[in-house]
Amino acid sequence: MDKTDKTISSTGTGTGKSEGKWDAGRIPDLSGRIAVVTGANSGIGFAAAAELARAGAHVVFAVRDLERGRAAAAKVSGSTEVRRLDLADLASVREFAEGWDGPLDLLVNNAGVMMLPEQRTRDGFEMQFGTNHLGHFALTNLLLPHITDRVVTVSSSVHRMGDGIIHFENLNLDGIYNPQRAYFQSKLANLLFTLELQRRLTESGSRVRALAAHPGWAATNLQSHSANPVTRVLLAVGNKVVAQDDKGGALPTLYAATQDLPGASYIGPSGRGEVRGAPTLVGRSAAASDVAAAERLWTASEELTGAVFPLVGAVS
Repeated sequence: MDKTDKTISSTGTGTGKSEGKWDAGRIPDLSGRIAVVTGANSGIGFAAAAELARAGAHVVFAVRDLERGRAAAAKVSGSTEVRRLDLADLASVREFAEGWDGPLDLLVNNAGVMMLPEQRTRDGFEMQFGTNHLGHFALTNLLLPHITDRVVTVSSSVHRMGDGIIHFENLNLDGIYNPQRAYFQSKLANLLFTLELQRRLTESGSRVRALAAHPGWAATNLQSHSANPVTRVLLAVGNKVVAQDDKGGALPTLYAATQDLPGASYIGPSGRGEVRGAPTLVGRSAAASDVAAAERLWTASEELTGAVFPLVGAVS
């Protein structure tokens, strides 16, 4: 079978009901597949990359710090390489995409920043929106001509919190910034991006699927960067008494990346409050299901990044 005709298949039912407790041991053979995982040097990104490589995929660690990326990749059994990608710099995103040659089965938009003090990306965007959403938006569109199977974007259950809206008239949150509001907006944007990407893929006749996942509460170093010292303490306590480890947190991403699921599916932990547990289909907020907001966000993101949906036959 020609490489471009391959899709990742599995024994998954697509119903969201796990047959027992699904774990990484049930990932199908991924030999011959190529995957890019952003932010693969640590946390759930590293855990996901390691399992994809163990299952036979060639995994590209797309990371900002090459030294840290190489150190992480060296710990993985399987085929890996490391390439530089700074999602807070659109020039770096374009350089990464322009350097890609050949097919790409799977793109995992995993990297992110969380609850930072107010700051800007190199292109002048609020850092959390710019990194978590706009960087991945541009990367996906620039790589899409190469992608043969699916795009998985990591969101969060906190997309339901805060204002619960995209501040279209003030995406940088000038004058109203707080770290939580910015993070919640960026995670809502991830889900709206997935929704509109799937609509465009379907209307263009593409077989590529867009899916989203969230890790529940996973104990990683992401929480240590919160701008609020009280929040950092609370998150540190939660990491010890509530959270699952990074391998558990990576399971929804791996499920979305390898199981036979409908486009626009959203995967999270099956336990109480979606904090931990085996991966399954989960719900999203009404705001994250708003097709008009998804289309509006897409248009704004194209204008801000200059990256447009590249597939012939798409309906704008």
